[in-house]
Amino acid sequence: MFKLFTKSFWDVVARLILRNKIAIILAILTATVLLATQWKYMRFTYTEANLLPDDHEVNLKYNNFLDIFGEEGNLIVLGVKDSTLFTVDKLNAWNQLSQSFKNLDEVETVVSISDLQKLVKDTKNEKFALEPFIKDSISSIAQIDVLQEELFKKYPFYDNFLFNKDTKTVRTAIYMNKEIVNTAARKDFVFDNLVPKIEAFEKQTNLDVRVSGMPYIRTLNAQNIVDEIGQFIGLALLVTSLIFFLFFRSFRATFISLIVVCFGVMWTFGIIGLLKYEITVLTALIPPLIIVIGIPNCIFLINKYQREVKLHGNKVRSLQRVITKVGNATLMTNVTTASGFATFILTESQLLKEFGIVASLSILAIFMLCLLIIPIIYTFLPYPKDRHLEHLNKKWIGGFVNWIERMVKQKRITIYITSVVLLTLSLIGIFQIKISGSLIEDMSKKAGFFQDIRFFEKEFNGIMPLEILVDTKRKKGVMKLSTLKRMDKLEEVILETPELSKPISVVSLVKYSKQAYYNGNPKYYQLPTSQENSFIMSYAKNSSSNVDLLKNFVDSTGQYARITTFMKDIGTDKMERIEENLQSKIDKVFPAENFNVTMTGKALVFQKGTKYLVKNLAISLSLAIILIALFMAYMFRSLRMIIISLIPNLLPLLITAGLMGYLGVPIKPSTILVFSIAFGISVDDTIHFLAKYRQELIANHWKIKKSVYAALRETGVSMFYTSIVLFFGFLVFTFSSFGGTVALGALVSTTLLFAMLSNLLLLPSLLLSLERSIANKEVLRKPAINIIPEENDEDDADENLGVSQK
Repeated sequence: MFKLFTKSFWDVVARLILRNKIAIILAILTATVLLATQWKYMRFTYTEANLLPDDHEVNLKYNNFLDIFGEEGNLIVLGVKDSTLFTVDKLNAWNQLSQSFKNLDEVETVVSISDLQKLVKDTKNEKFALEPFIKDSISSIAQIDVLQEELFKKYPFYDNFLFNKDTKTVRTAIYMNKEIVNTAARKDFVFDNLVPKIEAFEKQTNLDVRVSGMPYIRTLNAQNIVDEIGQFIGLALLVTSLIFFLFFRSFRATFISLIVVCFGVMWTFGIIGLLKYEITVLTALIPPLIIVIGIPNCIFLINKYQREVKLHGNKVRSLQRVITKVGNATLMTNVTTASGFATFILTESQLLKEFGIVASLSILAIFMLCLLIIPIIYTFLPYPKDRHLEHLNKKWIGGFVNWIERMVKQKRITIYITSVVLLTLSLIGIFQIKISGSLIEDMSKKAGFFQDIRFFEKEFNGIMPLEILVDTKRKKGVMKLSTLKRMDKLEEVILETPELSKPISVVSLVKYSKQAYYNGNPKYYQLPTSQENSFIMSYAKNSSSNVDLLKNFVDSTGQYARITTFMKDIGTDKMERIEENLQSKIDKVFPAENFNVTMTGKALVFQKGTKYLVKNLAISLSLAIILIALFMAYMFRSLRMIIISLIPNLLPLLITAGLMGYLGVPIKPSTILVFSIAFGISVDDTIHFLAKYRQELIANHWKIKKSVYAALRETGVSMFYTSIVLFFGFLVFTFSSFGGTVALGALVSTTLLFAMLSNLLLLPSLLLSLERSIANKEVLRKPAINIIPEENDEDDADENLGVSQK
């Protein structure tokens, strides 16, 4: 009954398509125009990828910190390491560059050497006053010598913030307006103001200015994503169309396939705009991905049309059979691929949800476009020429299929032994995989801003903020001497950690106040005693300068304080050890009944997000396996066939995971995607082979061996062709400047290559070895979905490329 329904359904679809050509083309053009109107809603992300659910504890802590102190990732730093900076002209030029940013609306404040002020004791008025190190411009080398003497030797408060006293590296801190740091205005500031001013300064002084800080890094990184979208689309079109032309030797067929995938790309951008999603490093991969998946669809449909035309010369019948015979097959295999992406929708990460939704919808869209556009276009075109049909009789591909058949016939034990050895080695490699929670690891290593990150890590121990929020649970609790001493003990641990920079907090300001109280003597840069505290605090209360400095470290109620440090780009393992070390000190120093101390910051949130995704990897992959297993069960109604079909597809995933361990490729947000994507695509070959195998069993009167070899010959060519397209298509992503995208492309390509060999060698071997236990009992049952319609007398020459379209 279902078989008859399926057949009649696709007959109806074929008639509708071929009889309503103009209406369908107009509908596609209208839909494309409507989706194109949604492109204006596309926007590029201006925030870091938050991999955690909104209600996750780590996000709640981070948002609580932002509510109290505002955006913490608004610092841009400029640095110079050059002895010639300490000359009159160059130092004045450096100060002028820093001052030039102060009047910009996008800038909240600028702190440079020219802004540094001494905290001095005003005995007459019993208060502290601020006195600039540089009152006007510098006019002599003697002034510079005095400045260096004071900065590098007398005032440790500023050490490792605006200068490194050991290497004489100097930097300027530009704090962006917190209101616009996560908006498009940030990009305008960087490219229209920051970069031109720095370039002009470098040309004038011949100094090399290093630039870093999260707003700057994020802006350039986002621009790289924008640039690479066009690059990937172009490369994907070039590579896949070139392979297509090599297969078909037809400019006309190649051009038709390019039209189809270009419509698919336009629809993808329309879907992103319609859903109001941001273009992230993940969603930017989808347009070229649609090209890579769409071209094999075109190969399959056009090849079927050409085979039918060659068989009987009737163009209308050929196009009808393309739809009726191929429609169900392409639908089923596209659904399995979309399912691999759709599993990300079930994760709680908004970033992955959006990726899964757009990718799965786009895959189904490209299927529909292929099925509609290709048959309709061919109704208006003349018959293919003989030279366009020559590819149907290639001898070299026959040699490849013959080799596969010989291996399955004569080397089955070798295939099993090789599979077991690969499995064993892979399991060993899997235990060597590491997890990476780095914010910058996937960024381009060749980019100038990445080299600047390394520069600031070396000179100032990093640029990724780590914040410690101290809640004293009472107003004005921060300024109690007992609280300051507890914070000082925690800061000692930070100072002893080489991966962290010198901490900045109210403790440093109080130490600076004591030094000022003792007339700037650097040996008094320490917390006051109980006796000294009352005198120093009385001076501080009378001082407006201290209030201005204090607001950066303590909230207006005096209940909350922050300790800010910056991290190097370190591995997850090191970061976890540092976190444990700090937490151990916090637990000892701050009693839980009196204090609530939390660690947060962008670096920590990203690291926690990566760990969260790793936990969800098993869930996502399991969902993909279960979903596709249920699909196989519905098609074949056989538990044994489900197990047999999963083995050749799980083995390539394990091999890839093992390679990641051996090659040192860590688990991170980008590489986590590999497994579900590759599994969803590779299982199509299995569905194709098993469906064809069952059809051959019926045609060959249940002769198992003959049916296996016939299915192998039939599907081997299609698996090889589509695997070649997919391999080189995904290999396009290795041209990316993002390490994660390179890893994704290389790993998916490798997995699909192993999957092809596994489905061509291991799957038929398993069927032959287990033929007695499965053939007559379960495979021969009528399937719920008849993927490949059984051939009738008129259809005794089946397509050489089978039904695999990916």
